[in-house]
Amino acid sequence: MEIIKHEKNNIIHAKTAVALGNFDGLHIGHQKLIETMIKESRIKKLKSSVLLFNNHTKTVLNNTKKPEILTTNEQKTKLLESLGVELIYSMDFNAKIMKLSPEEFVTKILIDKLNAKLVVVGFDYKFGYKATGNSEVLKQLGKNYGFEVIIIGPVYSDNNIVSSTLIRNLLKMGKIKEANELLGRPFTMDGKVVGGEKRGKSMGFPTANLSIEYNYLIPKFGVYKTKTVVNNKEYLSLTNVGTNPTFDEGKIHIETHILDFNENIYGEKISIKYLDFIREEVKFNTKEQLMIQVKNDIKAVKM
Repeated sequence: MEIIKHEKNNIIHAKTAVALGNFDGLHIGHQKLIETMIKESRIKKLKSSVLLFNNHTKTVLNNTKKPEILTTNEQKTKLLESLGVELIYSMDFNAKIMKLSPEEFVTKILIDKLNAKLVVVGFDYKFGYKATGNSEVLKQLGKNYGFEVIIIGPVYSDNNIVSSTLIRNLLKMGKIKEANELLGRPFTMDGKVVGGEKRGKSMGFPTANLSIEYNYLIPKFGVYKTKTVVNNKEYLSLTNVGTNPTFDEGKIHIETHILDFNENIYGEKISIKYLDFIREEVKFNTKEQLMIQVKNDIKAVKM
């Protein structure tokens, strides 16, 4: 898959089909949109592509703290490639881009840079200054400037429209299985292993402490059944998300005990795939009580 950067003033010369959206989570609704774009691109002999912003639009629109994300751009890139996307056009979403009118966005980005002949968006797509453009406006602009627009309707799950917001809410409630169904895969956090207090090791349960390098949404505090990916190999694991209340730490930690694993992986990048919620975070009166509970958690994970 080819990645072209807008910041280098690159222009795509091939005629393209373009999928537009924030695509945080690349959930099953997004996947339907992407798959439609790819299918139509093949029929119309266009290059399948996605316009991908390097930062979430809300970081500029709200000018406040960074939004909690479900997927990093690196994760999005891998997922898009696995879906069969041929090209990603990446660009920073900044004040200059934000102030483009819907028509300017179409002419300066979609036409001049991406050479779009087909554009696929969701039913709730908004674009242009102060979100004054929507899917119907885009459709009219397509007629004016010679490109086709396909609007994808909502995807439902249990009478709810699948959305990144719905998935965030499920994760905050610890409903990891339901969230994973909507994502179409396990919710996954990437990061580096950093040194911790080594309490787990002293109790016989060494843990890999994940450095939270990205502004991931933090799921409900508690203990999860997970799979941890180390050097492209998956291992069954038990992951604790929380503040270690037994030791009154306060700071959020993500610690994973990898079963049947004894390698030194400090400084290495790992991925934690969340599979099921095991139990709430609990403050134990003694370290011995905690050790007993961890043994029970491991049994639960192996079931």
